[in-house]
Amino acid sequence: MKKLLSVLLVFSLIMVVITGCSGGSSKPEGDGNAAPAENGKVYTLKMSTQLNETHPMVGGFKELAKRVGEKTDGKLVIEVYPSAQLGSDEDVIEQAIQGVNVAVLTDGGRMGNYVKEMGIIGAPYFADNYDDVLKVTQSDIFKEWEKQLAEENDIRVLSFNWYDGARHFLTNKPAKTPADLKGVRVRTPGAPVWSESVKAMGATPVSMPWTEVYQAMQQKAIDGAEGQHTASYTSRLYEVIKYIDKTAHFQLVNGIIVGEKWFKTLPAEYQQILLDETKAVAAENARLIEELSDEYESKMVEAGMEVVEVDIEAFKAAADEAYDVLGFRELREKIYAQIGKK
Repeated sequence: MKKLLSVLLVFSLIMVVITGCSGGSSKPEGDGNAAPAENGKVYTLKMSTQLNETHPMVGGFKELAKRVGEKTDGKLVIEVYPSAQLGSDEDVIEQAIQGVNVAVLTDGGRMGNYVKEMGIIGAPYFADNYDDVLKVTQSDIFKEWEKQLAEENDIRVLSFNWYDGARHFLTNKPAKTPADLKGVRVRTPGAPVWSESVKAMGATPVSMPWTEVYQAMQQKAIDGAEGQHTASYTSRLYEVIKYIDKTAHFQLVNGIIVGEKWFKTLPAEYQQILLDETKAVAAENARLIEELSDEYESKMVEAGMEVVEVDIEAFKAAADEAYDVLGFRELREKIYAQIGKK
């Protein structure tokens, strides 16, 4: 027994010495007070998206990872996980809120679940192009929304200027007017702003992940979808859908968010690098998307799809009802006044 106690005592002393030499501290891991060069800590951020590997925006995420890695000397690592490998957007957002080191590509509709007014970014015909929405995301109103997300919901917006193009209805029967969508089950994201907008334009909204659209069309679980060319083409929907009804009802501007709890574990200099580079890469990627959208439409036509020129005014008139249902009419006028849009 004496020998055993002696061994344990010696072991304890050794551990005390090791701990002292290694600079052990009572501070929580990831405390931003210590300089990165001193503690040598490597931070990892897992970037989640439902978009698949071939989507040009995924290329943007990889470029972001490269730049952030270079500017932090490899101390802030971004790993990109396409095709919903980390789970649904809703699940990953919840993980982020809890403090997990994950980021997710999201939209105004989903953020509207936390700050209702943000949903207007995903409302039908709210904007005519990328530059329109960019003015909104740079406005004082949007900055207030970002503040609410951080302070009340533990969600940190890194950037909200990722553009993925205009969304159109995709069907196997041409839809030139809202009446042509009556009874047509159309996949859309689950946020209220998307569902109510699709409903106002005549279709029956069906919520499901984008990654399930191809199979759902094959099995006739849905009759169509609504999506942007970059996602439609890279998901090979031209193999299961016949028509592109060019409604351009949504201008899809996305954001990358992380949890406020995780963000605060980063040293201040890394926080700024992450914010700056995310916005810069997004701006470059948006212009690439604008160029590729027309190219992808041509490729889908070559693959057998047909483009349907719709009655835009009829769709705009029908979609306008969604603003009353969602309570966004006055908010729209307030935002238009601030950004100088008529």
